[in-house]
Amino acid sequence: MHGLVYRGPGRRAWEERVTPVLREPTDAIVRITTSTICGTDLHILKGDVPSVTEGRVLGHEGVGVIAAVGSGVSTFREGDRVLISCITSCGRCDFCRKQMYSHCREGGWILGNTIDGTQAEYVRIPHADTSLYPIPADGDEEALVMLSDILPTGFECGVLSGRVQPGDTVAIVGAGPIGLASLLTAQFYSPASIVMIDLDDKRLEVARTFGATALINSRDGGAVQRVLDLTGGQGVDVAIEAVGVPATFDICQAILAPGGRLANVGVHGVAVSLHLEKLWDRNVSLTTRLVDTATTPMLLKVVQSGRLQPSRLVTHRFPLHDIMQAYDTFEHAGREGALKVILTSGS
Repeated sequence: MHGLVYRGPGRRAWEERVTPVLREPTDAIVRITTSTICGTDLHILKGDVPSVTEGRVLGHEGVGVIAAVGSGVSTFREGDRVLISCITSCGRCDFCRKQMYSHCREGGWILGNTIDGTQAEYVRIPHADTSLYPIPADGDEEALVMLSDILPTGFECGVLSGRVQPGDTVAIVGAGPIGLASLLTAQFYSPASIVMIDLDDKRLEVARTFGATALINSRDGGAVQRVLDLTGGQGVDVAIEAVGVPATFDICQAILAPGGRLANVGVHGVAVSLHLEKLWDRNVSLTTRLVDTATTPMLLKVVQSGRLQPSRLVTHRFPLHDIMQAYDTFEHAGREGALKVILTSGS
């Protein structure tokens, strides 16, 4: 088979690899039919994630068909169509019992990180019974692959951690796929307004069509003042950081109202400054989190009902074997107008 292989910071290659085989009774081998590229993959390529070593097949999102199952797998069988969770869960350890699946002692975020991932023709899924979800044969794979990562990430790390409530004023800093997923799912809770902040006017216009009530281009450095102007000088109840760079984290700190909540979603590769000299008396909360995918079953129902349509995030489509071109497109998202890039390898 072939897979997209990390060859060190700034280097990637589409290479021939040995097709994975079952190693444990609880494993499944999945033939990938649809995958995608995540912003975290770009962080890996920048060298921001040291746990990813040279030679690793990247990718942690996918939909596919089970090609083989171990003797200990009871929920799935060969030929089943499945959604792959970006988080692998044993379902038994102390963290899994707390629904902190991202910290599973035998799993967590391992796909495309510490074991080979989903940007390949086949992938081995440990703990298949608790790390895969059955999907209908006629399910929209472009919509469903968004449930591997970005929808539960935006929802859990942004909306739930930020405790979005009816009537809140919410600001989302970053109108990329994760920020837009936060925007879509924040509307479950009827906030009074959702301010979207980004450097790219095209992405901001997409955010408007997705339900944002105010748009701010932060390129001129005036985003904080414009948020304060919009809120009568008070700031926002919830600020969701969806980029992972110091400048966006600084904006989030500066726009919080007293009692506000800052929910960090972005993957940070360098240090940021926490301005406690300004925040110490403002009753604010700061949360960090890796997605646990505990909400995936609920989100799966909402997507299958048609009430949530994450396939609207798809802007580009490529055959899996053209993944190098797909990465070129995704790495230049502003120039190419890219949000989510879909990779397909057939049914």
